[in-house]
Amino acid sequence: MTKAFFWMVDADAVTDAELQRLRGWLSPGEMARHQRFVRAHRQRQFVAGRVLLRMALGRLLGVTPQEIRLEEQVGKAPRLAAPLLKGAQPGFSIAHSGRWVACAVSAQTALGLDIEMKDGARDLSALAAQAFDSVEMSQWERLQGLPDAERVEGFYRLWSEKEARFKLGVTGGGHCLVLPHAELSVVLCTDKPLERPPAIELVTLQA
Repeated sequence: MTKAFFWMVDADAVTDAELQRLRGWLSPGEMARHQRFVRAHRQRQFVAGRVLLRMALGRLLGVTPQEIRLEEQVGKAPRLAAPLLKGAQPGFSIAHSGRWVACAVSAQTALGLDIEMKDGARDLSALAAQAFDSVEMSQWERLQGLPDAERVEGFYRLWSEKEARFKLGVTGGGHCLVLPHAELSVVLCTDKPLERPPAIELVTLQA
């Protein structure tokens, strides 16, 4: 049975004092990347994402979050460096948008996750023209006659699926699920079909 679980945290709810303590979980490579971010909000998202990932992998692997060691890879998601595992490695993916940071983890399948704040005030047609391929543009054009709320929902579903597939490492194929959320467009793509869609679990970071 192929399963995944999905955790989400409100990064803005993490106090500065907690954030300072949580930075102590990061490896030297992660700290170097953290310091390259110019905006404080992006630094907060990064720390929250890496701590959330450690918490999720710790639960999956039956170890403490502090035992999880992540190694940076240029232009790629981090690699699980410890604990050392025999056989298949767990699949995981991190995403962030606005105040939300999310993480999906599975022992049985690779994952690609994207979350996006839904904002109908943006110039969605210009974004679509810049980012979508011909197939996605055709799908976007078919949404133009819908009410605004449905058109916005459809745009972000296309956008999130494109990003989630990219993180999974596929342009076609895979299995993509839309998970309901009031503020966010949430798409999780998997290499193997899941037994059931994961529930979104809201958690707090353990400082």
